[in-house]
Amino acid sequence: MLQPTLKRLFEYNTLSKAEAKEVLVNITRENYSKSEVVAFLSVFMMRPVTVEELSGFRDGLLEQCKHVDLSDFQTIDMCGTGGDGKNTFNISTLASLVVAGAGYKVAKHGNTGVSSACGSSNVMEYLGYKFTNDNELLKRQIDQSGICFLHAPLFHPAMKAVGPIRRELGIKTFFNMLGPMVNPAHPQFQLVGVFSLELARIYQYIYQQSTTKFSIVHSIDGYDEVSLTDAFKVISHKGEKLLKSEDINLPPNRPEDIFGGNTVEESASIFKKVMAGEGTPAQKNAVLANAALAINTMDEQLTFEQCLQKATDSLEGGKAAATFKKLLEII
Repeated sequence: MLQPTLKRLFEYNTLSKAEAKEVLVNITRENYSKSEVVAFLSVFMMRPVTVEELSGFRDGLLEQCKHVDLSDFQTIDMCGTGGDGKNTFNISTLASLVVAGAGYKVAKHGNTGVSSACGSSNVMEYLGYKFTNDNELLKRQIDQSGICFLHAPLFHPAMKAVGPIRRELGIKTFFNMLGPMVNPAHPQFQLVGVFSLELARIYQYIYQQSTTKFSIVHSIDGYDEVSLTDAFKVISHKGEKLLKSEDINLPPNRPEDIFGGNTVEESASIFKKVMAGEGTPAQKNAVLANAALAINTMDEQLTFEQCLQKATDSLEGGKAAATFKKLLEII
């Protein structure tokens, strides 16, 4: 029964880490009614989640996760929380392929869109990628092409219980916040995009307790990635800074320049154009900015300008496209 916990929460109390973990496990085991789960999710739509609560939710999911062993490689995940409501094209997915094309190993955790028309899993599936949780196949993919995609539902069967509820609600819940923290491959590096500065602070605290080298990014106008539409905050294990597009020698974007379309087909069309070097300058620059930040997270001795050049060489030199082509061939 969730009612006693709900009563406490409605009286403005918070959960301990252990309590949060227990509730999450019970939700995923479908021990509560749908209306109880909706009420529970609603609490965290109306007030911020605490560090203890989010840590507990994370531990509950990881305990039930099917883990992947990619320990032979130094990997990075580039994953946004989603839930920013901006409906951009698939910037982090394209940036992941650019980073892989530049010679780094990427274990990309993703899912279908909840608050956008097309999440990373939607576009990858549409373009012919076959999702798998076969460890040996994933190792071959990352070894030979530099990247593999980890479709969250295949590794978090516990999420099956809440998937329909999240889709019906169609707005961000604390499950959006969990996505980047529950990569089943446990990458050593992480570029995380978050939809609020408040959440960036929570992530910063949680990641500081780990060995992960991280960069957390939030655009001040609400994007969970470097959109170049406004200044953006970067918080990392090295410190934090507020940057504008001119600080990284890129022109500013307008929100309409990075819109992702209203359907998976439209998003896939943008994806293919950018990958082929035929995207607009705004689309290309958004991808390159995020790819460069990821490279800089892994390769700290490089300047941002050098990272941006590596990303540009990967995209414009066709390496990112070759990476994607190779990935689709590995079965």
